[in-house]
Amino acid sequence: MASLVCPTSLLHPRETSRSVLPRRSSQQRRGSECYRWCTIRCRLVAANVSSPSSVSTRVTKEPHKYFDHVVITVRSGDGGHGAILSMPNRSVNKSEGKQEKEKSRKKNSYKRDFDGSLILPMGGHGGDVVIYADEGEDSLLEFHKQSRYNAKRGGNVNAMGVLTSQLHNGIAAPTLRIPVPVGTVVKRNRGKLLADLAQPGDEILVARGGQGGISLLDMPQHKRKKMMSLTTNVIRDETDKVLSFGQPGEEVNLELILRVVADVGLVGLPNAGKSTLLSAITLAKPDIADYPFTTLIPNLGRLGGDPSLGAGMYSSEVTLADLPGLIEGAHLGKGLGRNFLRHLRRTRLLVHVVDAATEDPINDYRTVREELRMYNPEYLERPYIVVLNKIDIPEVTEQLPSLAEEILKSLSNEDDKNERKIEDYPRPLSVVGVSVLKRIRVNEMLKEIRAALKKCRNPNEELGLGVPP
Repeated sequence: MASLVCPTSLLHPRETSRSVLPRRSSQQRRGSECYRWCTIRCRLVAANVSSPSSVSTRVTKEPHKYFDHVVITVRSGDGGHGAILSMPNRSVNKSEGKQEKEKSRKKNSYKRDFDGSLILPMGGHGGDVVIYADEGEDSLLEFHKQSRYNAKRGGNVNAMGVLTSQLHNGIAAPTLRIPVPVGTVVKRNRGKLLADLAQPGDEILVARGGQGGISLLDMPQHKRKKMMSLTTNVIRDETDKVLSFGQPGEEVNLELILRVVADVGLVGLPNAGKSTLLSAITLAKPDIADYPFTTLIPNLGRLGGDPSLGAGMYSSEVTLADLPGLIEGAHLGKGLGRNFLRHLRRTRLLVHVVDAATEDPINDYRTVREELRMYNPEYLERPYIVVLNKIDIPEVTEQLPSLAEEILKSLSNEDDKNERKIEDYPRPLSVVGVSVLKRIRVNEMLKEIRAALKKCRNPNEELGLGVPP
């Protein structure tokens, strides 16, 4: 509770309390008869500041909103300080022997450069900040819990004010290395692109540590000319002492954007069977359920190499990405689609998974293709195959040939030649009917995927296509 004192002339007459009015003399009342004072009690309301625990709770409950984008602040370390030194007083002791004089001369022999000038110690360099791609990381969720990273400062010159040959430079601070998932794009916040860490081990220096300060010699006026011939680090006035301070480090705001690195992207409507397909052909264990949007973040799986290649099968392993389901209007932000459509940028091949047991599978297929076109028309230029799922149902088996024929045929639009329609883009390389749940014709689907990957291994030569950045 806090007390607030205000004149009662600003209050309603009934709100004035006589019990809190002090007694005054008549002269005092004549001088201030327009004002009476009272005490009003009010509550202080604390500002609603989100605590780190609340941020952690939001990240845990809604990982699909935070796993691929974050803004962090990094600061490199300040440079260590130099020292203000003075030359030692060399008192000549005639009683010293020859050996003692030699030891004293060696002890006071200073470090010199090639031109004979004195080398004075410097403060340690501040720690740099480096961001590098690490295969052990899979998301940016941890950066929402800690969004600021500071490197250590450099060490100061350890000196007592007298120049000796035992003085050393200040200790340089270690580099602060921050791991991020492979495929992370590093940008200045609302600024230019700094790096695309698409390969394991790629790194970028985002903040350089401050330079250490230099050491200065404080010499009497009559000795400065002589010392200037030996070193330029001689104090001439008080402003020179600024040079002994280490330089401050850099502080930058960075935007980290994760673009999943995968060779094959699985796309389709919710509940089309993408997660089941991924778990059937790889060792990935995605969440599978009978309700829409089970997949909240992309799941990655590793597909083994082609056994027909012999010893070269290990170099033909590819990564598959199961993306959250797309719905109509995903390019406008409906559902979860728009948040994840950018993860198709690095894929070489798309696999359209279509639930053939729905009322209109062709319309479902066209819906997904249209959303890809509205988001980025270059996605429709990518090589792709179509997988018709759930052929274990008798009704689907009967209409499978007609569905495949409808998807493979190309219908050109003669009325409007200015705008490309879905039919004007390349047709699928193949259409395969499978039952992922019952493991029917899964091996045939794998053969088609591997054959398509061989064709798009060098897209510029074989298909005349380029992979968008």
